[in-house]
Amino acid sequence: RPFLENCLNDGFLKAKNRDRMKFYLMWANHDAMTLWDKRNSHDTETVVWDGGVNRAEFERAMSRVIEKYFTQPNYYTIGGKPVFMIYDVPKLVQGLGGAENTRAAIEWFRSACVKAGLPGLHLQFTMWSPDVTNLSGCDGGKDMPAEKFCDLGFDSCSHYQYVHFTDIDRDYGDVLPDVQHEYEKLDKLPFPYFPHVSLGWDNNPRFNGFRPGILRDCTPENIERALRMAKAYADVHPDQPPLITVNSWNEWTETSYLEPDDLYGYGYLEAVRRVFVEEEAE
Repeated sequence: RPFLENCLNDGFLKAKNRDRMKFYLMWANHDAMTLWDKRNSHDTETVVWDGGVNRAEFERAMSRVIEKYFTQPNYYTIGGKPVFMIYDVPKLVQGLGGAENTRAAIEWFRSACVKAGLPGLHLQFTMWSPDVTNLSGCDGGKDMPAEKFCDLGFDSCSHYQYVHFTDIDRDYGDVLPDVQHEYEKLDKLPFPYFPHVSLGWDNNPRFNGFRPGILRDCTPENIERALRMAKAYADVHPDQPPLITVNSWNEWTETSYLEPDDLYGYGYLEAVRRVFVEEEAE
């Protein structure tokens, strides 16, 4: 069922200047735990509801997405096709009852987009590494070989967080070589990878006790280095749309946000401007 949509529905989509920015959706189809209630942060086992959906639930949810969001004039498209990202593909496969059923459901999703008058669908998945511990507290911790995603019918991928492919319990500058290595590794995939930048990681605000795994020294200067790396990747892939995913605008409880704060002010946003606006204008 719909959950945590208010900022999009009642905020961004009702803004008078919404036409100045495009958007697209990532379906966070992981299990719903108790992460929004710090009083229960000790409980890491209770599942409020399972993130897996059966075929009927999938069709109902995706029909709503097509009708309510894909038809918005500022919805982001690639080749005219609305882009939609799925966070937890193993959970999707589990809920739909296996790879064959998932492939059939995705084919239905594409045909439903065409039936709604759209050119099609650009379906994206979130790339995880099988070698990294579940630090977010909600990920299923399962992984699939990259080639399996092609078999299911996905068109491209990106990351959601550095925490999904490297040890982030260190300084930001020490993580960047791993990010570059990840870019180079995923560049060999048989489908497009869109580069990703994470702004930080520390989800202790969600927990009473200390939770290890904190990305340190996330200064605007270091973030600018990461943005330049992502831009360099995009620049040498002119056949791909110049898409870079960034985590995040306002993930305050994961300490990964672009919004101004009382530590760096507008520092992160100014780094974005230096890399993507000022240089392009020169």
